[in-house]
Amino acid sequence: MSFESLDQSGNALNLGEIVLLEEEVPYFSNVLVRNGIIISALHNHWPYTNPTILYLHFQAVESPLSFARKTAEALKVLKK
Repeated sequence: MSFESLDQSGNALNLGEIVLLEEEVPYFSNVLVRNGIIISALHNHWPYTNPTILYLHFQAVESPLSFARKTAEALKVLKK
């Protein structure tokens, strides 16, 4: 995760990227979308991997702390 410069209200462009198993994508992305985070890309870098892994990019303009909390909530749905 990263964020750009804060504005006067304490908001910034927050960016996130995570590598997920294919079956984890809907669970993780549903939590992000429910919390108002935009999914900006979903793709893979390594065709023919087994299991299939995908890269999910997401973003929001808000407080970095709020973005981090929402991302942490989405992480809870992943397998251990």
